[in-house]
Amino acid sequence: EIGFENVRMRIVAERAGVSNAAKHYHFDTREKLFAEALSYSFDHTGRDVYEASEADTATKRLARIISASLPTTENLRREWAMYQELWCRANREPQSRAVAIELNRAQQGWIEETLADGIASGEFKPCDPAAHARLISSLCDGFGVQLMFGNPSLTIDSARAAIWAQAVGGLGVTAEFPKDG
Repeated sequence: EIGFENVRMRIVAERAGVSNAAKHYHFDTREKLFAEALSYSFDHTGRDVYEASEADTATKRLARIISASLPTTENLRREWAMYQELWCRANREPQSRAVAIELNRAQQGWIEETLADGIASGEFKPCDPAAHARLISSLCDGFGVQLMFGNPSLTIDSARAAIWAQAVGGLGVTAEFPKDG
């Protein structure tokens, strides 16, 4: 809401309904609090979005991952704002860089696992899952930044369609982006 540079630990304690002492016991710096907040947010989004259910196909899971990797809802827009803060800080601070790399690895790992599952089931043509996961992740990041900036020539639907075309083109999937993705 106000940007990392304007966040004061006192404000965080007040909003969380905890004492300043309790907050300082667990987080002695804003950077540690910020890193933990991002990790928590990412883990919870991951649990809800990236994990497979028994009724899932790899195609549906990949579509869900792409949607969750873009600022498609108000909650995801807030998460994206935090990630953009992290990316800026990662250029200057080793701790932020380590968090950014770890979160990126986790996202790519979920994509790679989805691709490997689709290949194993015969749903996808064989590919290099790690390289293809990097491509999909990078496309989501690039389009996500443009969506956050409000690029007037881009919509969420057009971003999803462009990412989908690149993501599934080499996998042998001919279907358009699933409506329930």
